[in-house]
This record gives sequence, C-alpha cells and structure tokens, in this order.
Amino acid sequence: MSSVPGDKAGAAAGIYKMASSLGSAFGVAMSYAIYTAGEHVPASLVPHIFWGRQDNVAMRFGGGLGLLFNVFMCVVALISIIVAVPDTQPEHERSARPQVPASPSLGS
Repeated sequence: MSSVPGDKAGAAAGIYKMASSLGSAFGVAMSYAIYTAGEHVPASLVPHIFWGRQDNVAMRFGGGLGLLFNVFMCVVALISIIVAVPDTQPEHERSARPQVPASPSLGS
C-alpha cells in the first residue's frame, strides 16, 4: 500500500481487503477438499510412513496432504510478493509527500 498514490489509497485498501477475504475463503475450501479427498484414499494405497495407531491412517494422510497444500500456497505467496512488490517507492511519489506529517487539529 505504500506505493499507492494518496488519492487512490481508499480504493486500494478496499481491493486489498476483498482479495484477502476471497483468498482466505478459497484457501480454506481447497484445503478441506484436499483433506477430504486424501481421507477417502484406500488404506492400501497410503504409503507406510505413519507410526502408532493404524486405524486412522487415511485421516492422517488427508490431513498431511491438506497441510502440504497450505505450505505450498505460502511459498507461492512469498514468491509473488518478492516478485510483485517494488523495493522502493518511485522518486516523484516520494518527493510529493511531506516529510513531516501535519499535526492533527484538535477542537473546532
């Protein structure tokens, strides 16, 4: 948001909040879909990597797949931030803003 011009900050904040809410909703839905699909894989197809109780292997496999998907999405988000967000603000925008913020007016 720091690279957005001041007159468009409100619209940028609204778009950011909408994208954040949509991304969260889609992420939860996709994680749950992967969990459910992994949970219904037959136990004979699940790799023998789980120790302990063996009656819930399918559920743990589905949970593992869902968590791996979340890690993958975090890596994708980090890469997109590194690529898309500029390192510095353009000089003409930096010089247009005052260096010292104005003091708030109190009273009438």
